[in-house]
Amino acid sequence: MHFVTKRLTIREFGLEDIGDVHKYASNPLVTKHMIWGPNTEDETREYVELVMEQQRQVLRQDYEFAVVLNATGELIGGCSLHISKSRQAEIGYCFDPAFWGQGYATEAAGAMISFGFGQLGIHRIYATCRPDNLGSAKVMQKNGMKYEGHLREHLWHRGKWHDSYQYSLLESEFVSSEFGTRL
Repeated sequence: MHFVTKRLTIREFGLEDIGDVHKYASNPLVTKHMIWGPNTEDETREYVELVMEQQRQVLRQDYEFAVVLNATGELIGGCSLHISKSRQAEIGYCFDPAFWGQGYATEAAGAMISFGFGQLGIHRIYATCRPDNLGSAKVMQKNGMKYEGHLREHLWHRGKWHDSYQYSLLESEFVSSEFGTRL
């Protein structure tokens, strides 16, 4: 399974991607706002092996994809869509900092939104970010997602509680928006 956008190819992960994934997954700057990492080499290998198992799910609920630059073939990050209950799904994205601020996360998140609504029949897509992760909030906003609220101390990680901002987009909003023709 793969998607091609204007600048990106979004495809399934393979074992050959472990080194490229570890480059960003082991970076403390990348994982500062995440509830995982920085990864050891073993943790990165386990992650890639887990997402390869998810690729074989009969009724697939979990989609984790590698994001590759069309121009160079370089793996620059990852994006995901996880189906929960009642036709809802959560999207996510994580990129090598060398590629931050260039619109790649916005483009990849837009592809996940298009995939969820267009191919999977999802009703509502949501995402969260830590309040000080302004770049992630901008990705959600640029994709037409609406701010829903501030989740206070709902995640326990690294010995403390963390807040999140939550954004979402409904299928009816997507169909009538400029984001509906992204793929």
